[in-house]
Amino acid sequence: MTKLSVNVNKIAVLRNSRGGSEPDICRAAQTCIDSGCDGITVHPRPDQRHIRPDDVRALAELLQDRVEYNIEGNPFAPPRGSYPGLLALAREVLPTQVTLVPDGDGQITSDHGFDPRRDIDALRPVVRTLRDLGCRVSLFVDPLAQDFCGFAAIGVQRIEIYTGPYAHAFAAGAPDAALDACVQAARSAHDAGLRVNAGHDLSQANLGTFAAAIDDLAEVSIGHALISEALYAGLAATVRNYRKILG
Repeated sequence: MTKLSVNVNKIAVLRNSRGGSEPDICRAAQTCIDSGCDGITVHPRPDQRHIRPDDVRALAELLQDRVEYNIEGNPFAPPRGSYPGLLALAREVLPTQVTLVPDGDGQITSDHGFDPRRDIDALRPVVRTLRDLGCRVSLFVDPLAQDFCGFAAIGVQRIEIYTGPYAHAFAAGAPDAALDACVQAARSAHDAGLRVNAGHDLSQANLGTFAAAIDDLAEVSIGHALISEALYAGLAATVRNYRKILG
């Protein structure tokens, strides 16, 4: 069964827009857990535009031995202010999974993945460190990337396919080519011995088609669409709907 990890970044965006502590990140995560999600995802950034280091720590305490904890981020972004860096946070809270994403401050959201050829040498010590901590390591990749044997050789265990292009094509009524690229990326990952996660702009509208097309889809990480839909239907009901789509 494909696991659902709920990204709670948008809860933090709303809280930060006003200041204070509402809406409460941990209460939102608890609601998601009570409604059947399999994990919680956060993506702390050095500019702390949404999830902050203290949120990462508080969620680690809440989630311990309950559901999986997935922390996303750029391992090459240096510490800034109270942000200690991705690897330092991983050492502190020991998440189930760390998803490495090559994002920067100038990006509104993640929009590209690591290159299976160009980035191997830089990623090698990062992956080794995370594996030594006992974290599962996943890499955010573009759907057109096809050869993942190098990633597997340095200890990567999963890829997360960037599904933004698929979601946009689906909304435009022509998803076939973009979906096929994701299918081919997943097959290449499986051939390399890696499991497959997916995320970015997946929604109740497009998730069923995507999940049906990808063999042995391990996990989807969904935040923006899920939280947006929850404004209309409620957080608990929305999480349950996603769980039903994934079977």
